[in-house]
Order: sequence, then C-alpha cells, then structure tokens
Amino acid sequence: MTDVKAKTADYGLGPYTFPRGWFVIAEASQLSEGPMALNYFDKEFALYRGESGRVVLLDAYCKHMGTHLTKSVSAHVVATNQNIVGDSILCPYHAWQYGPDGQLESIPYEPGLCPKSANIKSYPVREIMGLILMWHDPEGGEPDFDPPFLPAWEKENAVHWQLDHLGSIPIHQLEILDNMTDVRHLGPTHGSPCEYFENEYRDHVVIQRQGGTLATYNAHLDTVTWYTGPGILLSKQTYNDITIFELIVNTPIKDGYTQAWHGVLSFANNIPPSTKDLVAAKQAQEAALAAFSTDFEVWKHKIPAIKVLQTKRDGQFKTQRKWVSQFYMSANDAKKIQEEVNGVHHIEDFPQPTSAARDAGFEDDCFATA
Repeated sequence: MTDVKAKTADYGLGPYTFPRGWFVIAEASQLSEGPMALNYFDKEFALYRGESGRVVLLDAYCKHMGTHLTKSVSAHVVATNQNIVGDSILCPYHAWQYGPDGQLESIPYEPGLCPKSANIKSYPVREIMGLILMWHDPEGGEPDFDPPFLPAWEKENAVHWQLDHLGSIPIHQLEILDNMTDVRHLGPTHGSPCEYFENEYRDHVVIQRQGGTLATYNAHLDTVTWYTGPGILLSKQTYNDITIFELIVNTPIKDGYTQAWHGVLSFANNIPPSTKDLVAAKQAQEAALAAFSTDFEVWKHKIPAIKVLQTKRDGQFKTQRKWVSQFYMSANDAKKIQEEVNGVHHIEDFPQPTSAARDAGFEDDCFATA
C-alpha cells in the first residue's frame, strides 16, 4: 500500500472515522471457495456461508487465544472441511464453536461451558444481485435503510454482471462521491459533455440526472445515477435504444484507503441468452469499465481536494459533501443534514432535464429494495 494522502478528519466530515451504510465486501461466488478473511474499516472479519446457505460475518478472532477464524488453511479441521457445522464455525486452533450470532456455542473439551465473555460480534449481511453486503454502523445500530435492488435483475433476458475487482486506491471515499455533482469533468475526462444536469437528495439517496452526446459511441447518452448510502452506485444508462445498468461500489479499507468493484447488467435479445448475447454483454461491461477507469486513473495521481475551489457554475460540491457527512455522524444528527439538503439542486445557467427525462421510469429503479 502507498501512503494515504488524506483522512476523514482532514475533511471535517463528522466524529466517526468510517461511515454508516451498506457496503460490498465480497462477490457471492467467492464463497464457493470457502470461508474468507476480510479487512475493511480498519478491522478484521471472518466471512463464511453456512450449510443452510446463510451468509455470516463475524469479528475475526476467537476470544480464547486470539486465533483468526478463517485465515488458517492447513489446520486439520479446515483441511478436512470440518470447520463449518450447520451455520456455525469452528476455531481452527481448539475447535471452539461460534454460532452465526457470534455466541460461543461449545468448547469440545468443556461440555456445557460457554462463557458470555467469549462471545464475538456478528454483523448484518445481505446477499443481493451476486453481492455480499454488510451493514456498518460506528454506533453499532441496526440498519436504518435497505440496500438497493434492481427489479431488472430478475428479467428473463438479464445478463448478470461478474464483477471487475479493481483493488484498492489511496483516496478517501469522499472524493469518489464528488463525481455525483461534478458536471464539468464529463466532457474533458469522458468525452461526454452534458446538455442537461441536476442533483436530487432524498435522505440517504442522492440522484444525478444528466445527458449528452458520448463521443466514443457517437450516440446520445441519458443517465440516471444514484448512490444508496455512501458505498453503492447504480446507474441506468440508455443510448441507441440500448439500456444497461452500471454498478460501481466502494468500501473503506482503512482511513483514506478505498476498495472498488465494477459491473454491468445488460439484456440479451434471446432467451436464454445466445453466445452472441453473452459476448455483447461482456463488451458492454468492458466499455463501461474503460470509461470509469479514466476517473480511477485521475484519482490515483491527484492530491486531496480538502476544500474544492468551487466556482458559481461548477458542480455543487459543498452540497454533495454535506450530504455525505450525514453518514459520519450519529443517526439523529444525520436527519438534520437531510433536512438541509433534501430536494432538487441545479447549477447556475445550466440546462435542466426535461419533464420527459425526469418521468422516464427511473424512480422505480432508484428506490427499489429487495
């Protein structure tokens, strides 16, 4: 890892180092290879799938002697696939058994002894659209909003994404979310200058509506893009009578260091999808990734924008960053931020979407939950 350039405290976001919300921590298919050791939010986790199919996320270390529950591959109980019992997991060192709720269920050589002091924390997880998501809350609270879901995922002709694992980048998550209001980078960076643009804030959701001619496709591109919380972006994009949904997700690893994934949901002309359909879907994801990669390259080589030198006709970065700040403070204080920023926001002298663009059925996608 290279040196982190800026941390949460530098931006003055709030009292908590890491944000509240739903975050991707793995691709569901990865669990077919067995339990996983993960590191997010400057913390170690143990992720596994129980025999019932339930996904479980626990603090990583056994309270007995500090053994990591999922990093060992050579221990006998792991090598012989005896470490998962029902939906519980055995510590590879002494076989202490932890349930999916993090409670110690048994010590094999001490029948009936399960001290509460040995319990570890369990975290809310959801498996949605091939993703494993966890709820992170620095206050330890239960989820106060649902993760997003695309109804189109269940269409018969849907070609599901297989994620691009983009690795980690030494940039604070805040500067990734700046893109939601950054109207002026779309032409120079992506070759798609905007013809209309607006943001809308609705509590834990921010929406971007924009459209313009995309040079690489020689087509008019209309998009509605939204974050559900600070970690999960979905974007509905239409061009040349084609519709795709792009996924970009980011999860903090440590303060100022972010992990990213990418995917595209596209739609086949045939049911089931033909080989030609699958090739077209792969090409659509590659093209979308190429566009996103231009942002990624900029982020790798920029210095932190602790404060944006914002002009009147620039994107409304201050409003966007205020919206982000709600996730770095208590849930009660977050409501005050929502009251301040909720509503539709425009840029001075910049065209707004037509009513047709606003009423194109996107709202059903933005606020759908599984």
